[in-house]
Amino acid sequence: MTHEKEIVEPVDLCMPDGRLNPAAVGWTRRPLHRANLRGWGRAKRWEYWGIVTPTHIVGLVASSLDYAGVHGVYVLDRATKIETSKDVVVPFARGVVMPPVSGAGTVCARGGGLSIDIDQTAEGSTIRATAPGIEIDLVVPLPAGHESLGVVVPWSTRRFQYTVKDVGRPVRGSLRVNGTTHTVAEDDSFAVLDHGRGRWPYAITWNWAAGSGPDVSIQLGGKWTDGTGSTENALFTGGRLNKLGAELCWSYDRRDWLRPWRISGDRVEVEFHPFHEKVSRTNLGVVASETHQCFGHFSGWAQADDGERVALDGLVGWAEEAQNRW
Repeated sequence: MTHEKEIVEPVDLCMPDGRLNPAAVGWTRRPLHRANLRGWGRAKRWEYWGIVTPTHIVGLVASSLDYAGVHGVYVLDRATKIETSKDVVVPFARGVVMPPVSGAGTVCARGGGLSIDIDQTAEGSTIRATAPGIEIDLVVPLPAGHESLGVVVPWSTRRFQYTVKDVGRPVRGSLRVNGTTHTVAEDDSFAVLDHGRGRWPYAITWNWAAGSGPDVSIQLGGKWTDGTGSTENALFTGGRLNKLGAELCWSYDRRDWLRPWRISGDRVEVEFHPFHEKVSRTNLGVVASETHQCFGHFSGWAQADDGERVALDGLVGWAEEAQNRW
């Protein structure tokens, strides 16, 4: 069990010399950290949005890894399992715009026929993206009282990560794939944000799972936080965050990623049942990555702060393993 501090006032992520600010270590219910990163070479900044609709799953990433901007748009047709995607690498992350505070300001990324524009205000976010065969135009409102999980993970004073996992957001708008327009409706579609700012070790492996439903959502992580005293685990009920402080055990078959996954620990007993695997690999020698992201449904339970076991049956989302040398 970890003993994590809840942060309730705005705080800078870094000290003036660029090292981790000790006062920033903890977790929040809304974005309160300002990512005042300094220096070059190990800093990573990204915005990832995942959208689940009854007919499609959409993923968008805009990122600056200092030496490169790595951007992508991905669409899965859930009925046909056809994937449509575009990934680009922009040297030295030219033209990438990343605001220092989650949920405020503009995100912009372009290159190789792909464009991503995200405008963020107190009322919510608008997401517009284009790529060959793909047009995305979405609004993600921020409901009153809606909470998200912000966490600072400290490997050391020079290596640390701030993440915001905002799960179960309503989303509406349109998705156009290869000439066919699909309506995205708030009553049966969900959006998930992964906002990341930090200075990373060279090699790292992580697990991440996120599942959403009408009134319940789950956010679970592992491996990359182990031993740091911080975790990124939470249950959301009616938009309210229930912080899950224990490290979790992840069990899955790396020879067959579509077999059920099990995630368990104090206050958590989850099975994840995949229906599709997305594989991403990059190998540029010194820089390499491999991600297996499986989409599927959740079952099991998580325990709320008041002791109630909340059923997770039927939540839809993903679970993944990512290995990076960067």
